[in-house]
Amino acid sequence: MAQRTMKQILLIEDHPDVTRVTGAYLEREGYRVSIERDGAAGLLRAQREHPDLIILDWMLPKLAGIDVLRELRRGSETPVLFLTARSEEADRILGLELGADDFLTKPFSPRELVARVGAILRRSQRRNHQPQVLRHGSLELQPDARSLQVGRELVHLSELEFDLLHTLMTVPGRVFSRHEFIERVWHGAHQGSDRLVDVHISKLRQKLKHALADDPIRTVRGIGYALR
Repeated sequence: MAQRTMKQILLIEDHPDVTRVTGAYLEREGYRVSIERDGAAGLLRAQREHPDLIILDWMLPKLAGIDVLRELRRGSETPVLFLTARSEEADRILGLELGADDFLTKPFSPRELVARVGAILRRSQRRNHQPQVLRHGSLELQPDARSLQVGRELVHLSELEFDLLHTLMTVPGRVFSRHEFIERVWHGAHQGSDRLVDVHISKLRQKLKHALADDPIRTVRGIGYALR
């Protein structure tokens, strides 16, 4: 419970029943919860207060959730958990590509939401428990600074991208299954499609390709991924 105490969560949601129940569950777990009921006000509050995590509804008045996320990612890596009644995979992929950390489809269990929030925040805290520098070829990963250097170039990674690469670099050459990534990176809290892993690996690859001549990540069809 200690790692959750006093963490600030911003809930941007216009449905009163969702805000009431979700807020109550989160506060019972020791989180401080702020609520905004439209996208424009939520964006301003996020930019002003810099919460530890944002729970963001897709359909919002004044400014849609997807536009709030797009604006946030212009200058912030604050973790975002999307709430959506939209079940189409294309919508979820769009949100992930724009920088969402995870999705919950309505209706959802408040207990599952609390578990997802805890998993996302644990990823953020892992920076204090990974002091060893990892090197592989021209890749140098510094867990304490949450930074990746490729040769002389510093490559900016999101929290999820960093944790995926860190997993691969712990045992170069080993094939990690999508299920293992879910367990290690999402701490088992994500119960959705394996497509979540594929989307974030693809984003990681795109960033590495700008600094490397060859793709360092090998896809093992039907199983998962490994570092070459």
